[in-house]
Amino acid sequence: MHGFLWYLHEDHHQKGKGFFEKNDAFFLIFAIPSWLCIMLGSMNQNYISVSIGSGIAMYGAAYFIVHEIIIHQRFKFFTRNNYKYIRVIRWAHKMHHKHINKEDGESFGMLWVAKKYWDKIKRDDELKKSF
Repeated sequence: MHGFLWYLHEDHHQKGKGFFEKNDAFFLIFAIPSWLCIMLGSMNQNYISVSIGSGIAMYGAAYFIVHEIIIHQRFKFFTRNNYKYIRVIRWAHKMHHKHINKEDGESFGMLWVAKKYWDKIKRDDELKKSF
């Protein structure tokens, strides 16, 4: 997304007006091969293909839930909460978004977040306890 597909991902880092972004096209980029692998694999009893398609679909579902619903809260039925894991992934993603260009971007890990982000939230919690 920060390489040759930056054209589609750029508006995600430089938020404009409206609900939809060019970045939303990644749904189709992943959904079409997933659907084809599952459908054609099922028709031809090629279960490796079905497994690949299912894996792509599961990644897409995880991305949608974590990135669009939990982190960016594009759908308002999931609001901020105090769960430590949610706070860590939101902070890590915030650090990812502090770079509005494709260069020098910081990986946030989506599901597996680097220790430095956990440490930051831990320090914040310790500071809150000291007051």
